[in-house]
Amino acid sequence: MKTKYVDGFVLVVQKKNVSAYKKMANGGKKIWMKHGALGYKECRLNDANPKWVTLTFPKLAKVRKGETVWFSYIEYASKKHRDEVNKKVMARMEKDKEKYKDMKMPFDMKRMAYGGFTVEVSD
Repeated sequence: MKTKYVDGFVLVVQKKNVSAYKKMANGGKKIWMKHGALGYKECRLNDANPKWVTLTFPKLAKVRKGETVWFSYIEYASKKHRDEVNKKVMARMEKDKEKYKDMKMPFDMKRMAYGGFTVEVSD
């Protein structure tokens, strides 16, 4: 199946919380992949200030000292497929909510950006 739809995220993680974030992200990857996602990527910013760009991710995300930017995306066959996968994921998370009730998010949810994207050009 070829990726034709992507959910994309940009978020800020305090450097001291990177291990906790990666642990959470690995758990997310397992759940999304188990329920049908085609791919799951978590990417930490490495080249933060290329000279040829005027608006960098750190500026866009208003990164403060001690923070790092992450770009993450989940791949699907279509928007309909995304909706089906997410419905299963949410049902699973609801079933396991007791397990997550005391979990502290390792990033600031108020500074997370999200969108669903149709893939227009691909390999």
